Amino acid sequence: MRVTVCELPHEPIALRAAWDALCDHTRTHASELVLLPEFAMVEPVWEQERFDRARWAAAESLSDAWLERLHELQTTFVVGARPRSVQGRRFNQGFIWSAACGLTSLRRKYHLPHQNGGWEANWFERGDQVFPAFRAGRLSFGLNICTELWALETYATYAAAGVHAILSPRATAAETTDKWMAVGVVAAVRSGAYNVSSNRVDATGTCGGAGWIISPDGEVLARTTSESPFATLELDLSAPTTAREGYPCNVWRDADE
Repeated sequence: MRVTVCELPHEPIALRAAWDALCDHTRTHASELVLLPEFAMVEPVWEQERFDRARWAAAESLSDAWLERLHELQTTFVVGARPRSVQGRRFNQGFIWSAACGLTSLRRKYHLPHQNGGWEANWFERGDQVFPAFRAGRLSFGLNICTELWALETYATYAAAGVHAILSPRATAAETTDKWMAVGVVAAVRSGAYNVSSNRVDATGTCGGAGWIISPDGEVLARTTSESPFATLELDLSAPTTAREGYPCNVWRDADE
């Protein structure tokens, strides 16, 4: 499966140019699945400590409007995370869009930061503690939204489920990129699956770009930069099976048999 990762801004002028360029890229590279950053195309509301109902409503409305444009990517699947209200409760909601079926909700973010610049617990309720496997055509995947890349306990479950990839939409700072890539490698090696991640980007570095595709063996196969903000790669869906037959996955597999 041909998968595209990206780094995208949310500022309207920069976003318009970036979106047009991303659409050109996905069409040219015949992408089958595009992973968007966390809360792509809308303001990072969690940077403000105090919840603002009007700002939330504006972000949710803008996100819904952009979701209507996903068909412009001319891909089969798009995965991401969006602001979503459900019966008066606010969530950071994963989603998958398909050309055939439209928009479907996935799991909701459970692990929420509560600190300076990341006041997510003030903006969202805890979502789903379970991390199931989902499907996008031939691809079986788990969804760990940003902070949830650090939910190391989920990777044994994914290995047992035989997922091909862990998809990780992010909103992480430039100064912490090396740390996040390190946990991306751990996620891939421990689960025996690809780790696929896209990130937001802005001029301040509060969100620092750097999307990536990491192999089940922990090799960084692709990484986006400011000069090359999109990357597409054909995933070998047999690679996770091979990786799980070797170290370290086989240690836990053999112990459970």
